[in-house]
Amino acid sequence: MTEVEQLLIPILSFLSCETPEKWVDEAKKAENLPIILRDHLACELKAGQTAMFLLRKYAIDKASHKVLLAWFEPYEDFLYRKKGDLASLANKNNLSKAILPKNDSPYSQDLIDKMLLLIKEELHHFYQVLEIMVKREIPFDGITAGRYAKGMLKHVKTFEPDALVDKLIIGAFIEARSCERFAKLAPHLDDDLNKFYVSLLRSEARHYQDYLTLAKQVAGQDISERVAYFANVEAELVLSPDEDFKFHSGMPV
Repeated sequence: MTEVEQLLIPILSFLSCETPEKWVDEAKKAENLPIILRDHLACELKAGQTAMFLLRKYAIDKASHKVLLAWFEPYEDFLYRKKGDLASLANKNNLSKAILPKNDSPYSQDLIDKMLLLIKEELHHFYQVLEIMVKREIPFDGITAGRYAKGMLKHVKTFEPDALVDKLIIGAFIEARSCERFAKLAPHLDDDLNKFYVSLLRSEARHYQDYLTLAKQVAGQDISERVAYFANVEAELVLSPDEDFKFHSGMPV
């Protein structure tokens, strides 16, 4: 059994469905590679931002809010404000000061530690994707958000700590699906992209487990019913027709 097959065993048992071959057929077309890479770039930043928002809302003090915002600023400048380039992002992936928990936070240091590591890795992946795009002369000229994450987030409960548990479960599904799609797509890409996507698969596999571990810790009780609920929501988004082709889109129309 290959390393990829081993990594996928728990992921495929966690997800309720596999990506349809119709999506893979669309994704492997050479003319769609720019769409995949642009969306992948945006997804890496979004994944980091999601972790940042969780930290700011639930775990860290006010001074640490500013530290996190400063960390993200050059990446957000590039993606949203078209300021900067690959060179200006070099050596930016670091924290200027320590991140401290807020005094009244009921959530553990584990949430801070896991989310900070996730942010660092997602921003590193952002830089790597941009490096590939620059090398292949694929410009980033903007991309709109797909329905995937929004389609799950609208099911989040409105009271705590259930809302945080739901957000962490959704994070686990997004990371697991990313993993599964990297594995589906990698064999159809050239050697450089194949190796890159397989390397990403390793860290994304840990990210989904980290989110799930945190969800269980915060809930303090069995969450299998809620996981099953979101598994069905996620599968519906993956298997239903979707006119907007993206990395996490549904069945191509």
